[in-house]
This record gives sequence, C-alpha cells and structure tokens, in this order.
Amino acid sequence: MDNQEQTHKRRPRYKGTHPRNYKEKYKELQPEKYADTIEKVIQKGSTPAGMHISICVKEILDFLKIQPGQKGLDATLGYGGHTQEMLKCLEGQGHLYALDVDPIESAKTRKRLEKLGYGPDILTVKLLNFKDIDQVAAEAGPFDFVLADLGVSSMQIDNPDRGFSYKTDGPLDLRMNPLKGITAAERLRTIKEEELTGMLLENADEPYATEIARAVVTEVKKGNEIGTTKQLRDLIEKTLSFIPERERKEAVKKSCQRTFQALRIDVNQEFEVLYEFLDKLPNILAPGGRVAILTFHSGEDRLVKKSFKQFQKEGLYSEVAKDVIRPSQEECVRNSRARSTKMRWAVKA
Repeated sequence: MDNQEQTHKRRPRYKGTHPRNYKEKYKELQPEKYADTIEKVIQKGSTPAGMHISICVKEILDFLKIQPGQKGLDATLGYGGHTQEMLKCLEGQGHLYALDVDPIESAKTRKRLEKLGYGPDILTVKLLNFKDIDQVAAEAGPFDFVLADLGVSSMQIDNPDRGFSYKTDGPLDLRMNPLKGITAAERLRTIKEEELTGMLLENADEPYATEIARAVVTEVKKGNEIGTTKQLRDLIEKTLSFIPERERKEAVKKSCQRTFQALRIDVNQEFEVLYEFLDKLPNILAPGGRVAILTFHSGEDRLVKKSFKQFQKEGLYSEVAKDVIRPSQEECVRNSRARSTKMRWAVKA
C-alpha cells in the first residue's frame, strides 16, 4: 500500500489585486462555483475567461418561432448558449442536433448541457464541420429551423494555447480543430509574398497588406520562424513603425486584428466551408423551415446575402431578410464582442 502523502496543489499566485493571466483566472474558469464573480465580469462589459456570451438570442428566437415537437439544427454549437435557449423552446418535445468541429470545447459543452437535463433524448451533438449538414440531414430528415453562428467562440479566443488572439502570447495555431490541418505558423513557413498579400486583402481588407506580407516573408527567408502570436504581433508593430506616433497604436491594433482574422479564415478554409454550407442549406430545410445566420465581418455577410438572394430568385426561399438585424445598443454595451454582428434570415419555400 502506498502511504506517500499527496502534496496540496495551491492555486496560481498573481501580482496585484486581479488575475491577468488566463490560467490564473480560476474563479472565471469555474462558473458553476463562482456565479457572483461571473456576473460582475459580465456587468463590466467583459466576457469571463473560458465562457462565451451568446449574441442576438432574442432576435434569433423571435425569428425562428420554435415550437415544441419541431426538429432543429444548431450548426455551430460552441459554448451552447444558443442551443440551450432553443432547447427551452422545444419544452422536452422534438429534437435538436448540434455540430461543432472543435473536439475540446464540444465535449465540455455536451457535458454542461447534460447536467442541465438535455440528454441524448432531446439533443444529439456531432463532431462535424457545418459544411457537412447534408450528412446530418440524411440521418435526421429535413429541419424546421437552423442556426449558424459564424463567430469564433470566446473560449477559443481567450485561451492562449489556441493562438487566436494577438493580445496574449501563445503558439500561432488558429485551428478550430487543433487535431487536424496545419497551424498558422506552418502556413507562414512556405507562403509566397504575393499569396499572403492576397490573403490579407481578401480575408480582412488589410490596408497594409503589401508591407506586412513582405515583412513576414523576409523574416522567414532569414531563417526566423514566426511561431508565436507575440512574434507576429511584434513584427506587425515593427513593420508599421513608419506611421505617425499619435496614430500608430490604433493602427497596429487594427492590423493585428485583421492579420489574425485573415490567417484564421485561411487555415480553417472558412470561406470554402461557408460556400458549401450555403449551397446545401435549402436542401436540408423542411417546407416553411427557417434559417438564421450570424456573421462577423463583411466577407461572410456578402456571401450569405448573395446566396439568400440567389436561392430566392430560383424559388427555393420564399422570403429573405431585406436588411441585416443588429444587436441592440444595450447588448453591445454588455458584450463588446457583439458590435460587429449582423444577422440575416431566410424561409424555405
């Protein structure tokens, strides 16, 4: 028998009165235990670490008009906030299917929803990319309502190990599924200057695309790998040193945001995935079925708008949103990540 005593593992210590490092935020990372801390963080307009605050919930539910007994699909499960609200509308009748390509976060969400009473009798979670909606429809039949939230979940953005944010240092990864494909760092190892310039322009409308692409490719040719988020951020800052000092900080911030966005879209083939999803969408909806899509940048919104209009012209949709629906000012104050959100909808003929 092993009588060796286990040493008590203390929580991480941090400087000052509040934790800054992601892993030090032990209260935020345990929302079920520290509900008061979570509410304080939200009231300040921030998103607690490891959590995601769902956007446009009221607007989505008002449009989808979910009825008990219906069959629905949440094409992008994430933290499960939208999923939970849609499940409430079903009142224990019908079924909701939910997809997510992230094996780490989808497992956590499934467990969280099961604890709330939403087991396999009412909810089926599949580890699938949302472009594969036809596979789910082949098994489950046509859906009465579909939701797709195209934003990156806050859990992914905030975790430095995932490499989604330029604000914290971590591996330059950016993959939605960290078990598949190549990382953003690997992508930059072999990319040509012209290709990177095009990526930054097409995926993020980056005004300094030429300068950033040239700096990245030059750095790699010198044998200096850009393997972390900090290395890429520092390189962008150095590249934009020609901007007048009073404007530089904001310009660097925005170029970092756009560069990381462009890389994320490329690494995860987001536009190709969205094309495929939109193309298959009318075929998985039941007659009169409703679909709502949340987008977070102009490239996504243009694709959704174009697809909806085209399929309405072809008679597949009876009605589509004429204008985008945006979150309320109150919601944007409570959740700053809601500001760039646009919602579009369509109804199957």
